[in-house]
Amino acid sequence: MIGLLQRVSEASVRVDGETVGAIGPGLMVLVCAEKGDTEREAEALLAKLLTYRVFSDEAGKMNRSVTDTAGGLLLVPQFTLAADTKSGTRPSFSPAAAPEDGRRLFDHVVRRARERHGIVETGRFGADMKVSLINDGPVTFWLQVDPVAVSAAGR
Repeated sequence: MIGLLQRVSEASVRVDGETVGAIGPGLMVLVCAEKGDTEREAEALLAKLLTYRVFSDEAGKMNRSVTDTAGGLLLVPQFTLAADTKSGTRPSFSPAAAPEDGRRLFDHVVRRARERHGIVETGRFGADMKVSLINDGPVTFWLQVDPVAVSAAGR
């Protein structure tokens, strides 16, 4: 699974002119399931993004997580993160999970995030979304959880 997280001052998602998710300070995370991903990878990605230290402490160092700061979490499904861009000038989306698997895993991340974190908003899977954000920093990180890495860690 892939998560592209951005520390934001605020972020929102609109679908057909309606705001479907919005947060103040926190993390806006584009979430993508790849072929072979399961709930195990979804759990590993969520655990990492909830504890990833990207917010400043009193000394100005990035030592605090979104959980530590009780910031908002805006989760946005984004299958294009799995694009294979190695050749040609048109991306291939063959590494992305099938739509039904992508939806199932995104919904799993959202459900589990709501169980573990106070403020969780979302985009809408499969919709034409308009995402707005004010990137704080800017601070942006790519998190990727491979099925092989999760399996090896679980031994």
